[in-house]
Amino acid sequence: MLIFNIILISEENGSSALISNTYIYKTNTTLLKKFPYILSFLVLVAITTWRFYDLVPQTDITNASFSTERTLEHIKKISEKPHFVGTTAHEEVKNYIVNELQQLKLSTEIQEGYTTGDWGNVSYAENIITKIKGSEPGKALVLMAHYDSSPHSSKGASDDAVGVAVILEGIRSFLAEKKTPKNDIIILFTDAEELGLNGAQLFVEKHQLAKEVGLVLNFEARGSGGPSYMLIETNGGNKNMIESFAEANPMFPVANSLAYSIYKMLPNDTDLTIFREKVDVNGFNFAFIDDHFDYHTENDSYENVDANTLQHQISYLVPLLNFYSDYDLNTLTSDTDYVYFDVPVFNFVYYPFQWIFPMLIVAVAIFIVLIFFGFQQKKLSVTAIFKGFGYFLLSLILCGIIGYFGWTVLKYFYPHYRDILQGFTYNGHLYIACFTALCFSICFYIYSKSAKIAVQNLMIAPICIWLIICVGIAFYLQGASFFIIPVYGALGALGIYIFQKKQTRPLLVFIILCIPALWILAPLIQMLPVGLGLKMLIAPCLISVLLFGLLLPVIGLYKNKKSYAYASFVLAVLFFVSAHFQSEYNNERPHPTSLVYLLDNDTKTAQWATYNHELDNWISQYITDENSSEENIKLSSKYSSGFTHVTKAPFKEISSPITEITHDSIANNKRYVTLCINPQRAVNRMEITTKNIEFLACSINGVPLSEEYLKRRGNRLLTHYISNNSYSEINLVFYANEKPVLTIYEASNNLLEHPLFSIPPRPANAIPMPFVLNDAIMTKKTIEL
Repeated sequence: MLIFNIILISEENGSSALISNTYIYKTNTTLLKKFPYILSFLVLVAITTWRFYDLVPQTDITNASFSTERTLEHIKKISEKPHFVGTTAHEEVKNYIVNELQQLKLSTEIQEGYTTGDWGNVSYAENIITKIKGSEPGKALVLMAHYDSSPHSSKGASDDAVGVAVILEGIRSFLAEKKTPKNDIIILFTDAEELGLNGAQLFVEKHQLAKEVGLVLNFEARGSGGPSYMLIETNGGNKNMIESFAEANPMFPVANSLAYSIYKMLPNDTDLTIFREKVDVNGFNFAFIDDHFDYHTENDSYENVDANTLQHQISYLVPLLNFYSDYDLNTLTSDTDYVYFDVPVFNFVYYPFQWIFPMLIVAVAIFIVLIFFGFQQKKLSVTAIFKGFGYFLLSLILCGIIGYFGWTVLKYFYPHYRDILQGFTYNGHLYIACFTALCFSICFYIYSKSAKIAVQNLMIAPICIWLIICVGIAFYLQGASFFIIPVYGALGALGIYIFQKKQTRPLLVFIILCIPALWILAPLIQMLPVGLGLKMLIAPCLISVLLFGLLLPVIGLYKNKKSYAYASFVLAVLFFVSAHFQSEYNNERPHPTSLVYLLDNDTKTAQWATYNHELDNWISQYITDENSSEENIKLSSKYSSGFTHVTKAPFKEISSPITEITHDSIANNKRYVTLCINPQRAVNRMEITTKNIEFLACSINGVPLSEEYLKRRGNRLLTHYISNNSYSEINLVFYANEKPVLTIYEASNNLLEHPLFSIPPRPANAIPMPFVLNDAIMTKKTIEL
């Protein structure tokens, strides 16, 4: 093209035309040189997008016998109203489930009784149980979900009507196909899960069927959308569980052993935990956690159930029910643990923990060999490697600082975020995207200073840091050892850079070697702050830098890194601006608000109290910043929340409970006291606190609190979630020289309906705050024993 244009140059404008055509040629050549890199960047973005897209089914995957429509109808019926323990709606939901099971010609049983769980929460649970008889003797398969909702406003559509509905329809579909399983199939809909796993404890400790259980499939939720994660519960190794799960071949498995290892280290809280701890039964949890802002709120409604998430739960149940109903459940126990993670095409990859150190040693050996040959062939330079460490560590430090203080800064500028107790805001995904883009911008900008440094020199630092991380993982968090896989990809790319003689770079090969890093790490950038709240913004920030380091085989070739830095920064700003315009509460993103009327029968005074940091117009009718002070009352709640503002309130004649000591004796320097507490009004909850007293034993309504709980209870003695306005009979044993002072808080969730009050309805842009006592009339009474 250039030669042709030169031939056409005339004498008059020859020089200017030559300059013009030369400029066009250079421009075209530059664009042609840049195009592969621009395309490679778009491919990396596309792979990441595909990864997130691939996490959940995108269409209706049900078969001819399984009806999604019928499943949705169950969810709609169950979640019409809040149905926590002790309410009329709870009884209606129980009757609905029983009726559905009976229509399937299944004989149902209601197991009833008081339980305390391990948290000092007492309730009267009513489990729904039925069984499909198997053709052969052996252990039984349990399908489990809980049917109660969280007190007091959650409709419980995702948590856990989805689980109940999927099981109901799964069983109907199974029976419709005239299948006779080899194993007994127990369908267990537990009660009072939200109060402390009480129904599961009642079944495990009191029901004869608990001895027959070989495996539990538990369906749960901690949000209203997103992928459903498979999580194993086992006291032993997971080898046989993983191998059988892979053999069952669910279509969209989302699971990794990192979550498994973390889960085993933490105090767990699903019904399945009771089976593992009490009777050593293995099981699988299937739970989705996205849209965490809906968790336990009024917005956990039928309308907010994510269709793809529902399909994901179905995609687990159907194949696993068919598989494990005929599987020898006695073979699931193992002493061997596997590392596992999900991948495209193969669905599931796993290998034994015994491979962890060999794989790590091989990786370190390859790294050392590559460094040796790199210096031998003059492809590596000490000075350049040292600068590479500077760039990478500076990126880690800066992004770590931004992530560490990120949530604190957001709460400073948007103080109303503090009223979302679960810590994940309605615009939380935009903040994750913003901080991720900002960290990539910082990395690109810092590495723009490395134009004269060969890529292989820049790769040494991130590979070295990753190997150090993998060493720590091998000793302390073995389930995360699959992180070595993307490191092998980076080592492969480093080998190409060192041993390749030609100047051309196999960009496609580098992209392929980067896929494991994107596939494994990208979901963690979103999953951790979604599941643990935006206080964990440091996690996506650090992971972003670590991911950037593994992508250097490709992005290290970019000559215009500063342009990518500016583009990423602009993207971060756009995400932040979008989050800002979605930061205020409205009808679709309502403000969680709380109001409690507290009457002290000892002093004959009353107060308004709230858990809100930001007072909207509705709360400000009773509480204002000007005349408010903090009250040192901290009732039991998920996040240990205390009242933030308290204001004097008019005294109302609210009946307090009648307390009576029916037995009091001393023997062997121990005092035995029986205290009866009878409510004199319709109540939902009674909590007792007492300070600095060692109780040797305590039981309520015939059910003892565990010794472990009594040792770690703090000031709270117990909480009784009351059904049918029942009494509380408490038996206490303590040393005779002690003088316990019990403070009794009795509460009803009827503040907005009570005739003694004229509380207007909440505005459309507000909902009851979850996780705390709310919309309540509470009385306080102190007795000295």
